[in-house]
Amino acid sequence: MLASTGYGATSADEPLSKMDFQRRDPKPDDVQIDILYCGVCHSDLHTARNEWGNTVYPVVPGHEIVGRVTAVGNQVSRFKEGDLVGVGCLVDSCQHCSACGEGLEQYCENGFVGTYNGEEMHTGGMTYGGYASNIVVRDKFVLRIPDNLDPAGAAPLLCAGITTYSPLRQWQVGPGQKVGIVGLGGLGHMGIKLAHAMGAHVVLFTTSPGKREDAKRLGADEVVVSKNASEMTAHNNSFDFIVNTVAAPHSLDAFLELLKRDGTMTLVGAPSSPHPSPQVFNLIMKRRRLAGSLIGGIAETQEMLDFCGERGIVSDIEMIRIQDINTAYERMLKSDVKYRFVIDMASLKQEG
Repeated sequence: MLASTGYGATSADEPLSKMDFQRRDPKPDDVQIDILYCGVCHSDLHTARNEWGNTVYPVVPGHEIVGRVTAVGNQVSRFKEGDLVGVGCLVDSCQHCSACGEGLEQYCENGFVGTYNGEEMHTGGMTYGGYASNIVVRDKFVLRIPDNLDPAGAAPLLCAGITTYSPLRQWQVGPGQKVGIVGLGGLGHMGIKLAHAMGAHVVLFTTSPGKREDAKRLGADEVVVSKNASEMTAHNNSFDFIVNTVAAPHSLDAFLELLKRDGTMTLVGAPSSPHPSPQVFNLIMKRRRLAGSLIGGIAETQEMLDFCGERGIVSDIEMIRIQDINTAYERMLKSDVKYRFVIDMASLKQEG
């Protein structure tokens, strides 16, 4: 077994704390990685506090991982020691269902294996995530980080980046389209950057008037304060596509009314309790669509990383020490971060 040190939770009501645990010994098709940086996702907090009701303790969160390869199995040809690589939200899938065959491992019909709090398919036990010194991952689920990207800024691309890129690609966003992004947080700020890079006219919806200038810096063409009825009404029936990133329950009707006929709003935020049910007439009168999207497959995630590499896109981050993770969680709940915390895992070697 491979010794690992990290930060994890032992119950829903206890803060994360330092712990030692064991990784599996690398198999012939495995890649062993020393973790340099790990982004902090709202899903980490949901899981650590069992807000989705499925946490198996102890749990070590973290699925926005960037690190260096330290060893590879004898069947691995795509990676070598020293490569800069990433690991996102999934580390295995059945590889034989129709979804896996189409490169959509996130929709594996037998259930993908999450990077943390997932049941390993071949060795039993639970997976532990990236708030740690190292990780062992099947080579098919390891991603190459473009050399020109800042490794710390690239870490959130492994979740926040692909979560917004995938629906933008699925609904073929491009020049000439009007695209809305609801919410300016870890996901929303990446949605703005990516939709702008794809050539769309981008409109941010926010409840905070103070975010107007920053949204434009990130690439938004317009900013609408969603609590302002007149600002919202001015955009009725005008959007081709909306990505809703908000991870708290809220009324969807005000945004559905903004869609053109045949427009789509896709939900990527994952609240711990349901949204109020939308009015059916907002959908049927304009043949509008309300959809959902879950991260992306491995091929699409690599495509997203290469897209970001070609355009120099990374996340706006605030670097923290692992010892400050519990404070970061509380700040994240208050939206007090621009726009993603990233843990410098070298801090694991520091005291206190």
